[in-house]
Amino acid sequence: MAATAHGNLIFAIIRRMGIKILGTGSYLPPKVLTNADIATALDTSDEWIFSHTGIHARHVAEEGETTSTMATKAAKAALDAAGLAPPDVGLIVLATSTPDYNTFPSTACIVQGLLGCTNAGAYDLQAACAGFVYALEQARGWLACNPGQKALVIGSECLTRIVDWTDRSSCILFGDGAGAVVVGSDGTASAPAATTILGADGTGRHFIQRTGGTMASLPLDPQTGIPTAEPQVQRSTLSLMGHEVFAFAVKTMSRVTHDLCARKGVETSSLDRVFAHQANGRIIEACARRMKLPLEKFWLNLADTANTSAASIPISLDQAVRAGELRDGMNVVLVGFGAGLTFGGTYLTWPHL
Repeated sequence: MAATAHGNLIFAIIRRMGIKILGTGSYLPPKVLTNADIATALDTSDEWIFSHTGIHARHVAEEGETTSTMATKAAKAALDAAGLAPPDVGLIVLATSTPDYNTFPSTACIVQGLLGCTNAGAYDLQAACAGFVYALEQARGWLACNPGQKALVIGSECLTRIVDWTDRSSCILFGDGAGAVVVGSDGTASAPAATTILGADGTGRHFIQRTGGTMASLPLDPQTGIPTAEPQVQRSTLSLMGHEVFAFAVKTMSRVTHDLCARKGVETSSLDRVFAHQANGRIIEACARRMKLPLEKFWLNLADTANTSAASIPISLDQAVRAGELRDGMNVVLVGFGAGLTFGGTYLTWPHL
């Protein structure tokens, strides 16, 4: 009871503050790698890749481009759209599975320095492809406790540097890019507060994995307890179990969308747009059938971007805004899933949170 009362109080505060998305931005590297390009090195074809994934091409970061530089460009575009300067930002939350460094410093701190957000705290969030939904919810909670502040929420990935380019079943799926939103209050009353579901299922952690890390122990000197061998440096690569991931994605994204609508007391048919994580076109098509929604309600861009993990939803939002296809008052669901396994979704009346 106490937890419910506390949650209702937070929602009341959020509504009174008028928290909303004030600006969007995105960045895609200019270099494009097509399916035909991949077919020159692997036994595959554009027809086979597109029929199985809905992907024709992906953007690839070149020399000098990193997760942080792409994030910085997307964030700058979002700030420009919001009419704000870097010192106006109080928090940066950057969702990524491909940080510039293995662990530290955080990529968010690098972006903070590159942008000149001198008044901002900054940290990375790792929830894989569901990371942007997680990050957006954390920023929303922070803003409820810090009235008048502004937050940058970014999804940025450099996935083409961790895939196994000899594995035709996985390397074809991924691309690089970044998307960002500025979140804050404009001082006006908001629509009803957004509703968010976050979840995880660690029993499926082996479905999508990136090798490396600290799981392997080092031999210890029995007398001193000091490690007797140097740490082994591994090249991190990504692997996934396609059939298992497909089944989980369709079931989970459909259920989360349905549950969000149920919490709002509306039917899924009332949704104007669904911004699902752009993992695979066949997954989104299956979700649409399961939800009994026309595919036209789902934003689709992966034919040209492929799977950009935590960047896919914010890239999609920015593209839709700039195309005039995401307008104030539209009922929208953002929904994603990722390694972990993680999943999450947010129902909002655009642009209100």
